[in-house]
Amino acid sequence: MLAVVGDSASGKTTLTRGLARVLGEDQVAHLPTDDYHRYDRAQRKVMAITPLDPEANYLDILERDLETLGELRPVLKPTYRHSDGTLGPPEYLVPGPYTVVDGLLCLSTDGLRRRFDCAVYMDPPEELRREWKLIRDTTRRGYTTDEVLDEMDRRERDSVKWVRPQRAFADLVITFRRGIDPAEKNLDAEILLRPTVPHPDLSGLGGTDAGDFTIAQLPHGEQLLTVPGMLPQGRAQEIEEAIWERLHFARHLQLDRLGQFTRGMDLFRSDALAITQLLVLYQLVTARAMRALDVAGAPLRGGSDA
Repeated sequence: MLAVVGDSASGKTTLTRGLARVLGEDQVAHLPTDDYHRYDRAQRKVMAITPLDPEANYLDILERDLETLGELRPVLKPTYRHSDGTLGPPEYLVPGPYTVVDGLLCLSTDGLRRRFDCAVYMDPPEELRREWKLIRDTTRRGYTTDEVLDEMDRRERDSVKWVRPQRAFADLVITFRRGIDPAEKNLDAEILLRPTVPHPDLSGLGGTDAGDFTIAQLPHGEQLLTVPGMLPQGRAQEIEEAIWERLHFARHLQLDRLGQFTRGMDLFRSDALAITQLLVLYQLVTARAMRALDVAGAPLRGGSDA
């Protein structure tokens, strides 16, 4: 089970779509936690409450459903329609070999955190996230520009209180930011790897030149990877191949589909995104392999009850 948490429009869906493409859509049970909103958009407006507030969500039901899916049993989960902000009829979700959960509050309680083998926090600079949110909500979710801007300002306090503290519980913290070339396909990536889960050995891969892939050793066993959006020729392939060598038992998944994202009707590829997705894929695939040897089936993250 993978958790991908972050504020609205922080890049959660872009990250997880690539994982599902590689693993196979039929192999991944996708659970967006927005489906567990307690109130619809109109009710929240009247109540002056945001969906970032735990009280506006059925987190207890989410915990129960994650436990059920972890036992490889299906759930009848609630649904939320982003197109018009209404609550929909429940949906039958069948567990798969992999479960990917994304949303605002995936790591907000100890009960939720215990369910995951790996947890990712998406942490883009706020100005970039706001730009992404403005584009998405006005083109896909029926908001006007003024409504989106007002909503972001209204959510800020709850984001500081409820969403951002979850960064402390993530095994990987992922930040996409503009680099030398501001084009979105050339965003730089910074990936903080915490020693709470086993990561692939990347020693010897880090460069020293400006504009190259670097690995910085931080206190408490953490590593900070910097992946420029415009790597030297052939470097992205070298780094990806090194990670795939650590995933030799899953070579059948090695397809040229990582790093893809769309903007409007256009398809782009980002080397930094591909490397980031591959590091998360490593966690999913190795966790599943380790679970096959683990009779208890407990999550494998540090600090769990494994």
